[in-house]
Amino acid sequence: MAKPGLSAAVLLLLLGFLSASSVNADTLLSAPLNVTIRELEVNSAVVTWEILEGDPVIGFAITQQKKDVRMLRFIQEVNTTTRSCALWDLDEDTEYIVHVQSISMGGSSPPSQPVLFRTPKESEKMASKSPDEVTMEEVGDAAQLRAGELIIIVVVLVMWAGVIALFCRQYDIIKDNEPNNNKDKAKNSSECSTPEHPQGGLLRSNV
Repeated sequence: MAKPGLSAAVLLLLLGFLSASSVNADTLLSAPLNVTIRELEVNSAVVTWEILEGDPVIGFAITQQKKDVRMLRFIQEVNTTTRSCALWDLDEDTEYIVHVQSISMGGSSPPSQPVLFRTPKESEKMASKSPDEVTMEEVGDAAQLRAGELIIIVVVLVMWAGVIALFCRQYDIIKDNEPNNNKDKAKNSSECSTPEHPQGGLLRSNV
């Protein structure tokens, strides 16, 4: 017959094991699914993923590593429900490996399946760009250029208008002075046409 003290100890141990198993089952997370690289640029990219419905996820952790290089970059964020993260300061024409983990109050999930991607070269990115494709930066530059050209045109037109107005004003002044000049010329010519004798008589020749 088993002793009462031993039976109680075994029972407590069993209950503790069952409680721990229940907590581990509640806090165990599944690894993120469908990890994908989007918006791949020369020096940046965006990684996205999905989680199983019902997982108590409060954040994520990402490990980024260059292929064949042991150095890692670790990115972690909590108190968020986002399912994407930007990867920045990448090197062009370089292969990277990315893992994603979910974070809960009880710990972290296993890492996702590794995702391998390569950043493009600058020349390849420019070559793949369509001639009709216009970025917001290019639109802004074009708008600034058009605004500058418009300002220059307006300034030139204003200057020309000022020159024309000044010319017209000078022309009107010259035209208004012409009658006075003609009168003065006529008066001077009439005074000089018939010379008079100092005593008032006309000069006559002696026969």
